[in-house]
Amino acid sequence: MENSSDNIRSQMRKGLLEYCILSILARKEAYSSAILDELKAANMLVVEGTLYPLLIREKNQGLLSYRWEESPQGPPRKYYCLTEKGRAQLGEMDAAWKEIVESLDNIRNKGI
Repeated sequence: MENSSDNIRSQMRKGLLEYCILSILARKEAYSSAILDELKAANMLVVEGTLYPLLIREKNQGLLSYRWEESPQGPPRKYYCLTEKGRAQLGEMDAAWKEIVESLDNIRNKGI
């Protein structure tokens, strides 16, 4: 059973996942397992059942595209990359994030 603190972290992470995925793909194209590994390494605890619907939704919104590449082991891999629309969306998310952080800092530091 999750305690209140764990639930808060979980809800905040869910809200940031789309932003994180676009940020990862802005640096390089990647297949889903690599995206998942990078999210986990950053302590963004995500399971495949959460990642795949997000990737599909972002692709359907025109933010991502993908290509198939043969894998040295196992089946071909689907590599995702940002589209121009995805880069524009990421820029808007960057600006919104900066504004949110500044607002939170102003609230937390008010009166100091």
